[in-house]
Formats: sequence, C-alpha cells, structure tokens
Amino acid sequence: MGLVVLPTPRKQGDVSLEECLAARRSLRAYALTPLSLAEAGQLLWAAQGISSVEKQRTAPSAGALYPLEVYLVAALVDGLPAGVYRYEPYKHQLLSLHEGDWRRELAAAALDQDCVRDAAAIVVFTANYRRTTRKYGDKGTRYVEIEVGHAAQNVLLQAVALGLGGVPVAAFDPGDVQRILRPATGETPVYMVPVGRPPGAR
Repeated sequence: MGLVVLPTPRKQGDVSLEECLAARRSLRAYALTPLSLAEAGQLLWAAQGISSVEKQRTAPSAGALYPLEVYLVAALVDGLPAGVYRYEPYKHQLLSLHEGDWRRELAAAALDQDCVRDAAAIVVFTANYRRTTRKYGDKGTRYVEIEVGHAAQNVLLQAVALGLGGVPVAAFDPGDVQRILRPATGETPVYMVPVGRPPGAR
C-alpha cells in the first residue's frame, strides 16, 4: 500500500459561497474529462480536512469525536492510478488500498445508478458509530447521520466552486459497498457523492 501526498488545499477561491449555493444542482451525467489531483484533494479537504491549528475539521462533529472516514474511489484523476484510497486528513494524503476501476461494482451496489458508474471519482463516507454512541448513547446514531449530511454538502459546494458537479447517493447496499472498500473494522458505509465535470466540459 502506497501513500499519495495531495497538493495543499486552497483556503481562498474565485467563487463566493452565495454563488455556490445558488448554482448547486444534482449532476448525474459527466464528461469523460479527468479531475486533477488538486481538485480531488480539495474535495476531500472539504469533506473532512483539517481547518485549524487545533485540528478541527471542515464539518461540525458532535463532541469533536469525528466518526466519519472518507474514501476516494478514483477512476479518472490525473496522476492517480484507478483504485480505492483512504483519505488521511491530518497529513492531507491518500493511502492506496487496492487498485483497479471499481465504478461498475460500486454502481451495482447502488442499484445500477449511472451517476456512480460514470463519475470521474466517488467520495464515499463510512461511519464508526461507536465513536459517538459511547458518549451520547442512542442519540449518537442521529448525530452521526446529521454529520455526514454536513460533510456531503461541503463536497457538493466545493465541487461547484471548482466547476465540477456531483450528486448525493444513499440508495446502496452497505454490505456490497463494504466488500468493495474493505474498510477498517467497525466502519459502515453511509453515503457517497459521485463527482465529475459537467457534460461538454474540457
């Protein structure tokens, strides 16, 4: 397993938050143009990146317990072989887990949705519920599911800011996705966001 150091994430952009909110729409069809490694890294930073010297992250977390883990299923990313990667936010890098184009298998797990099969890359969130429920009890389950919504919206807005698009996908078989990702023990797949360039983009 290898490590891929991602380009330093940008903290300033050319598009305002208001413009991103106004322009955000679910995009389910994509051009065949690849993402850059910097764009992929920026999406992952938006999802769960470190945003302060205190090691806080871009999305709020109940009790700062951070139960989410982020995976990138990459197919069309310049400088990145197709495969499944785990995002390591503290070092802003990717850990390569297994190679190959897994989009077709992931789409099959997601009720054969074309947006999963055709995306340049898919950001997949897993949750270790225990990190939150051991402090908050049964309420922690709801807190985790609220948190993944925050993180997914970050990805969607960041995609707009980069001239990309995506769509949140929750209709999938968690067991099938788990077999594709092979995450750490205790992690459950909870959400995914296919991302790519709009049709006609170069």
